Amino acid sequence: MLERRGLDRDEEWAARGHRCDARAATRGDVLPADSGGRARYPRYVDRCSGAHVWDVDGNRYIDYLLGYGPVILGHAHPEVNRAAMAELERGHCFAPLWSPRQVELAEVLCDVIPGAEAVLLLKTGSDATTAAVRLARIFTGRERVLRWGYNGWHDWSVHQAPGVPSMSRADEFQLDDLDDLERRLSAGDPVACVVTMPFEYEQSRPGHLEQVRTRVNRHGALLVLDEMRSGFRLSLGGAQDYLGVQADLATFSKAMANGYAISAVTGAAKIMAGLESTKISSTFFANPADMAAALTTIRVLSETDALNRIWTIGSGLISGLQEMVAELGVPAEVVGYPPMPFLRFTHADADEASLARLAFFSETTKRGVLLHPDHQWFVSSAHDLADLDQTLVACRMGLLAAAAV
Repeated sequence: MLERRGLDRDEEWAARGHRCDARAATRGDVLPADSGGRARYPRYVDRCSGAHVWDVDGNRYIDYLLGYGPVILGHAHPEVNRAAMAELERGHCFAPLWSPRQVELAEVLCDVIPGAEAVLLLKTGSDATTAAVRLARIFTGRERVLRWGYNGWHDWSVHQAPGVPSMSRADEFQLDDLDDLERRLSAGDPVACVVTMPFEYEQSRPGHLEQVRTRVNRHGALLVLDEMRSGFRLSLGGAQDYLGVQADLATFSKAMANGYAISAVTGAAKIMAGLESTKISSTFFANPADMAAALTTIRVLSETDALNRIWTIGSGLISGLQEMVAELGVPAEVVGYPPMPFLRFTHADADEASLARLAFFSETTKRGVLLHPDHQWFVSSAHDLADLDQTLVACRMGLLAAAAV
């Protein structure tokens, strides 16, 4: 293990941030501080390259956070950055005018996304899911929305209630419970759309999403598939392509542009035509630099073996973890698809599970591997076999630490 520096500069930045940065002052650490009040997990990053990040104290980590998933080709990918920079050098903020990159990207998305007859480009995932909900309401003439998973931070989709009127929030259902979905579709006002991620941690059961779509459409509602995490990661065509289901509308962001801020709604032209009767606009929707980044990212994914490499490394991580969990007898399970796996502790006692979780993720972080304790991990095409080997060594030590608590 490389000698690790402390997090002194990180602590200094955190102290400064707490005085003026509202997010820094109100967000807790990824892992609780140690008994001396010191951070176990870095907060501030200095630079990123490929599969690695360096914190402000100079410690290098193998990164499986990847910005919560967007960085599919590795940090600071040279081709993607060059494409974006070329647009920046020509000027990039000229709304209400448009760039030819907008047409090119819409054409590409219609080619690779199942059911995409028309495309609306925006900036964030929350922009896209909210726009999809509005388009569904226009098309169906209904207002009520059902949702499952994390669908953004806008009022209709938030989990937390403070500051959000109850009338603004969509009804939640359980994706794995078709009876629950049927009850909610049948009761109350007619539903305009059902917004759902295709899965979260566990893999989707074969045919399940098709059954969801059948029930949703039978009630005259639209299925909106939130593909922020799965899009361009499970396959070039996302979860719709990989799992064999076609939604009425689908939303994308994250891996679409390797970390540049852009999102999209795709779907049937007759539904997207609702844009004629509403206003969905922003000064920054027409930024060609982000569109160029998306075009290059999708081209690299389609013309190289990037996705195969992601699946190979992810499969190696899953199988390696499964073998160690079985060998060491740690109450834990490895879940998810290879491009986005996760390790979950399954102790019958919640306190024991929490202690094991803290021990594991503290140890892996100390050994230079960034794995999130509460969110799917992500693999990029920049991760290689050496990264995988180091990761599995760190995970073994983490599991030994978890077994000892």
